[in-house]
Amino acid sequence: MSAVIDHGQVAGHHDDHAHGAPHGWRRWLFATNHKDIGTMYLLFSFSMLIVGGVLAMGIRAELFEPGLQFFNPEFFNQLTTMHGLIMVFGAIMPGFVGFANWLVPLQVGAADMAFARMNNLSFWLLIPAAGLLVASFFVPGGATAAGWTLYAPLTLQMGTAMDMAIFSLHIMGASSIMGSINIIVTILNLRAPGMTLMKMPLFSWTWLITAYLLIAVMPVLAGAITMTLTDRHFGTSFFTPSGGGDPIMYQHIFWFFGHPEVYIMILPAFGIVSAIVPTFARKRLFGYTSMVYATASIAILSFIVWAHHMFTTGMPVTGQLFFMYATMLIAVPTGVKIFNWVATMWRGSMTFETPMLWAVGFIFVFTIGGFTGLIVAMAPIDIQLQDTYYVVAHFHYVLVAGSLFAMFGGVYYWGPKWTGVMYSETRGKIHFWASMIFFNLAFFPMHFLGLAGMPRRYADYPMQFADFNAIVSIGAFGFGLAQVYFFFAVALPMIRGRGEKAPQRPWEGAEGLEWEVPSPAPWHTFETPPRLDASATKVIG
Repeated sequence: MSAVIDHGQVAGHHDDHAHGAPHGWRRWLFATNHKDIGTMYLLFSFSMLIVGGVLAMGIRAELFEPGLQFFNPEFFNQLTTMHGLIMVFGAIMPGFVGFANWLVPLQVGAADMAFARMNNLSFWLLIPAAGLLVASFFVPGGATAAGWTLYAPLTLQMGTAMDMAIFSLHIMGASSIMGSINIIVTILNLRAPGMTLMKMPLFSWTWLITAYLLIAVMPVLAGAITMTLTDRHFGTSFFTPSGGGDPIMYQHIFWFFGHPEVYIMILPAFGIVSAIVPTFARKRLFGYTSMVYATASIAILSFIVWAHHMFTTGMPVTGQLFFMYATMLIAVPTGVKIFNWVATMWRGSMTFETPMLWAVGFIFVFTIGGFTGLIVAMAPIDIQLQDTYYVVAHFHYVLVAGSLFAMFGGVYYWGPKWTGVMYSETRGKIHFWASMIFFNLAFFPMHFLGLAGMPRRYADYPMQFADFNAIVSIGAFGFGLAQVYFFFAVALPMIRGRGEKAPQRPWEGAEGLEWEVPSPAPWHTFETPPRLDASATKVIG
């Protein structure tokens, strides 16, 4: 308890001498303020989204029509591998950590994150890690081309770029673990008096659970890629059959990390949507307690379903049945969440400002991704659809229409609080509708390509897949342009402070401590812990 009091005293003492934020490059390089670090995470995430998006445009340009147009198959596989790695570890995960940095201290009434200097380190580790990953394109032999899952034995045959990717993932993993420790300690130790865990906003709840998931599974990934490294350079045979190793063991280890990782990338999105929907429905969130338990259930169940990615590896029927039923069980808590969001909207005084459009769009399109996940959870169907474009469609519906759509909703929802200016509602709606239409144009036809048998990661295909591939490529380019439009028409004006000044509470139905501070949020907030009302959403003293 004394540590908490000391932290508050230090924050207050510091502010006697430094009334505002420092200026210049030192403010960012030595940043210990959670808002500055959150901003850097979000800018980094968007930069990586653009880099990964450019690689995706290369993939879709090649696949626009049959025949090899621009790249040889080796380089095409480098594009698909690096697109996956950059989007997962460079765009989605740091983006949500940016939201956590900005919002968790504000929502729980803390002065800052618990370990401010470690927070700085966990961000700055990402820069050399991303640099290593992108630079691997320029070493002899080009980037790694083993798929984002980095399966052995392909990884044992790659050049220098493979080692760079392994080192990069180690650094990013260290960053994630430090960030997670910081979030857990902040939430458990620095909450304002009166804010019990069951009065905490759902975004903070989802991040608390996500942080535990990260600490549990990032070392598993580190182990898998370290074993790959020692197989490559130190004569071990973990995954080398000629030395008695087993490449299938790599898949088991990787997916024991990889499946919880999927929920690491979606649980914070659930938290964002759970904040937006009640605000614009002008109702309390339906079934708050069940939402918390559903989130925890999803996290726990995510550890026992990893091998549903491996139905075609010769698994015994008993194993297939277990993983099939366990996977279908996850649909229950996920369904609870969707039911609660719909019940919150039911007979609410709904308005459809841009954040609500993203939230409703998320619920609709993410549900489609959930249903296609249930379909590939069934072993006999999955054996037919394994490694086809059906799987590509499924996980993009979950990760793009899931994670990314929720993040955009969050930026529109909390952006006025961060920047102090309102975005243009017209431009926001153009961004939403362009994204929604082009996203579905890009990924919905992939279901039919997969059902027809088109395999993923192929640079060429026969003529019968040509029409749908052309539609997919047009949709993908449109979706990419929509994000460029977002940056120049929405984000940049807000960052520069150009627009209508945001009031303290820009949304009529918004509840939570973050709406009790001015817009933009002051550089220091809650130097003394706020006294809360009974609902723990308003400051009373």
